[in-house]
Amino acid sequence: MTVSIDLTRRLLLGAAASGVSLAFAGRAGAHGPSPGRAKFVVIIARGAMDGLSVIVPQGDPNYVPLRGQIAVADSLALNDGFGLHPSLAGLYGLHGAGQLRYAPAVAIPVRVRSHFDAQDVLENGGEGLRQQTDGWLNRALAATGGLKGLSIGAQTPLILRGAAATSSWAPGGRPEDSDRIASLLQDLYVNDRLLADNLARGLETEAQAMAMGDGMDRVRRNDVSALGAAVARLMTGPEGADLVALSVDGWDTHARQPGQLVTRLTGLDQVVAGLKTGLGADWDRTVVVVATEFGRTARANGTQGTDHGTGSALLLAGGALKPGGLIGDWPTLAENRLFEGRDLAPTLDVRSVFKGVLRDHMGVDRADLDGRVFPGSAAEAPPVEGLV
Repeated sequence: MTVSIDLTRRLLLGAAASGVSLAFAGRAGAHGPSPGRAKFVVIIARGAMDGLSVIVPQGDPNYVPLRGQIAVADSLALNDGFGLHPSLAGLYGLHGAGQLRYAPAVAIPVRVRSHFDAQDVLENGGEGLRQQTDGWLNRALAATGGLKGLSIGAQTPLILRGAAATSSWAPGGRPEDSDRIASLLQDLYVNDRLLADNLARGLETEAQAMAMGDGMDRVRRNDVSALGAAVARLMTGPEGADLVALSVDGWDTHARQPGQLVTRLTGLDQVVAGLKTGLGADWDRTVVVVATEFGRTARANGTQGTDHGTGSALLLAGGALKPGGLIGDWPTLAENRLFEGRDLAPTLDVRSVFKGVLRDHMGVDRADLDGRVFPGSAAEAPPVEGLV
């Protein structure tokens, strides 16, 4: 059953007073305080996010010579000789509160520079291309039993496809060409196998009534903070989702990278801020991971951009994190340490971070992680210790 719902601010804030709960993609459920379940949000930055501009290696003497005019000169100081891009001011505030960790040199287990192939590996959780037909987050759902999965977007991404039942949700309407960060919000629809016809009709009626009831503006498509808050509402309450997958596009910065990254990172920062605000007390039980399929070249190209690379950065945020900073090792950007003479060399398998969160935060058994969720990864990708 497919239902399109145009969200308004009143609908987002007042849904708890309505006869139909919006929690968990339209499922009806009892209202009341959160039962205190752990939450895990995976944000995929599609298009190869430039990790060297997100987690800036301020202390590496090779960074500025390699990057030239696109080097980030005003990063926000972290620890261990690194800085955070200035457009991530909200995440920097989380760092000050002990709620941000960063891995500056991670990668998938396969060294490819094709977006399609690399995203497949990132989401299928295997050790090679198309070795799995389902996604590791769906297999984690199946391994735990009883947790609820939710995807945000027009289609369920590979990471959440599989045998375990999941739900999906997306804001309605089409992005305008002039939207500042329209790539964050695609042409979306709702397609939830758990939604009965009568509930669908009730939700449509409720949404239309509330949209017309007070004349308030609909949530603007470039209001990504409201998007984060809307997703957060679907995660709260007894029927709220536990594992959520969200994609943000537009990171393929071959030209004019500095300006593009300001736009993308500002949007990402606002999405996380909206999640934090919307989750309320549940934020203290939440981990958000931001990962990408691969990084970008260490050297700038001739169009103030970068090309497809290898190692990139990964971000962890959330109230459930243990205070800390650096995750993994830094390989340096010395010429003789670059991967194939051109890329940041990864020092950490991205699956190790996912496994650390799933084991210690979501309660997935280590045997299930090694044999079912990330098959064949026991030796190559042990879980990172001490994240939560």
